[in-house]
Amino acid sequence: MAKRRKGKGKPGSSPNAPAKGGGTKKGSGPNTALILIAVAAAGLLAYFIFGLSGESTARSFPSQGNHHISPGIDARFKYNSDPPTSGPHYSHRPPWGMHTRPLPKGLQIHGLEDGGVIVQYNCTDCSSLIAKLRDIVSRFSEHVILAPYPTMKNRIALTAWTKLDTMEEFDENRIVRFIRAYKGIDHHR
Repeated sequence: MAKRRKGKGKPGSSPNAPAKGGGTKKGSGPNTALILIAVAAAGLLAYFIFGLSGESTARSFPSQGNHHISPGIDARFKYNSDPPTSGPHYSHRPPWGMHTRPLPKGLQIHGLEDGGVIVQYNCTDCSSLIAKLRDIVSRFSEHVILAPYPTMKNRIALTAWTKLDTMEEFDENRIVRFIRAYKGIDHHR
């Protein structure tokens, strides 16, 4: 049997190669781990900056139930959000689509309970904004409503069952994300 000299491995192998089954391959060392961490961090940063989540800007409110009431009684109830996102409401819902008059709160809520999303605006001389909102709402054949809401504090409000997002400036991506996240989810109990 031939003696191997110290420091020499099998024929054709490098004396500095790691033992079989251990060590690291070229390109999978600390630099690769740092690159993977940097990519993951960039993804998280983009997620928070660009609001890739449907709920990134929406606020949640506790449900105030879903009892049916007669029209007019809703004016006496103190809802926990404005526009309202749950609570006592009429026994019928508003038609999906475009509305040119404000919807009573009790009517709005039944629409939300049935899986609707309501896009509302508070502005005067804002035909350009209304046209942009109409364009978005018209993309959805059901479960989405557009209506004015002249008494709210914000210029634009998006509501779904227990969810509210408000904004002062038009943001198409944010509006569409909200609609897609919440429309069509039934909330009858």
